[in-house]
Amino acid sequence: MKMITAIIKPFKLDEVREALVSLGVHGLTTCEVKGYGRQKGHKEIYRGAEYAVNFIPKVRIDVAVPTEIADKAVEEIIAHAKTDQIGDGKIFVTSIENVVRIRTGETDADAL
Repeated sequence: MKMITAIIKPFKLDEVREALVSLGVHGLTTCEVKGYGRQKGHKEIYRGAEYAVNFIPKVRIDVAVPTEIADKAVEEIIAHAKTDQIGDGKIFVTSIENVVRIRTGETDADAL
């Protein structure tokens, strides 16, 4: 099993979620996050005053998938989150040793 963590632009969340559901992913977790990469923030003007926005709003998606579909899930995230603009985000893939569903005690792939 693999844990896929993707940091994407917020307006792409629904599109990415729909793509993962069509792939057979049954659940995911999201969180609103802020950060910066190479773009290092930007400047905005509010009521005539200019100020720096150092941390850009993003959405973090965490999804556990069977190893067999991990590569396809990453491809789907890339295809649906990509805007060809700076700040499209990152994807991290890590291995999962064990998963347990608390309610039933099911483990590993059955717990997904």
